[in-house]
Amino acid sequence: MKLLWLQAAGCGGCTQSLLGAEARDGVLAQFAENGLEFMLHPGLSEATGDEALCILEAAATGTLPFDVLCVEGALLRGPEGSGRFQILSGTGRPVIEWVRELARRAPVVVAIGTCSAFGGLVAAGDNPAEACGLQFDGDQPGGLLGPDFRSGSGMPVINVAGCPTHPGWIVDTLIALALGALGPADLDAWQRPRFYTEQLVHHGCPRNEFYEFKASALRPSDLGCLMENLGCKGTQASADCNLRLWHGVGSCVRGGFPCIACTEPDFDEPGHPFLETPKIAGIPTGLPVDMPKAWFVALAALAKSAMPERVRENAHSDHPLIAPQPRKRGRK
Repeated sequence: MKLLWLQAAGCGGCTQSLLGAEARDGVLAQFAENGLEFMLHPGLSEATGDEALCILEAAATGTLPFDVLCVEGALLRGPEGSGRFQILSGTGRPVIEWVRELARRAPVVVAIGTCSAFGGLVAAGDNPAEACGLQFDGDQPGGLLGPDFRSGSGMPVINVAGCPTHPGWIVDTLIALALGALGPADLDAWQRPRFYTEQLVHHGCPRNEFYEFKASALRPSDLGCLMENLGCKGTQASADCNLRLWHGVGSCVRGGFPCIACTEPDFDEPGHPFLETPKIAGIPTGLPVDMPKAWFVALAALAKSAMPERVRENAHSDHPLIAPQPRKRGRK
């Protein structure tokens, strides 16, 4: 399966994330083992300069077949729809023109990261660059290619969202495509692969005991749950970050940072500081998905009343102060 990878407006963090994928001999060797080949990638393929431009032109005209178009970064439509805020070096043409032409030829189109999926951080604020995703503009269908776009295989854009996206999500998506094991039914409502969005970041969180007793952190260095005070959206964000650890060792919450729901549209403009939890009458406005507010309030009160001293003390420390004690068993 031949991959054509373009970098639009972004930081390149998704490529950096991909390079850290768990693989015996590196991600490129893993791709080769599964029949995936980078025809063109700005940082990873051998072709550069005029040779790279020839590949791009041949792919756009249809004389050089390819299987998957991957786009990393938001698409800049400005100024006034011309796309001339971002010109592909050496071509004199806007990146969005190249993306439109290549997408018409591509059997499959994959958005790598939240920027190319929804616009992401590049589209935040007043968005003077008119940045958007491939098939979404924030949480609204449309984007550069329009809501009705379908690739040559009949698929919509596959959004491997995340900022940056998890290397395992990229690798598994591309390998599933190579095996013919990813179709429209395998995508969720935001066109993300369901194999990672049918989990919540909350699942597998190492702070779950503190969450269960509503033992909340007060400072970023505390061990307690980050939801009540420090802006964590792990109970609302669709991703398996704490079940499939980043590079085998960590996740945001394991590093002491709250989940900011970077796989979701418009995560970049939450309407409040990332490290604060908005509340009404002392109750967080962002509650766990599918949980009525009255239930949450009642369960929170009950959980706090049953909180063990060990959990209460440890929650407000940067290291465990009290270890779990062995249970004393009576003689039979």
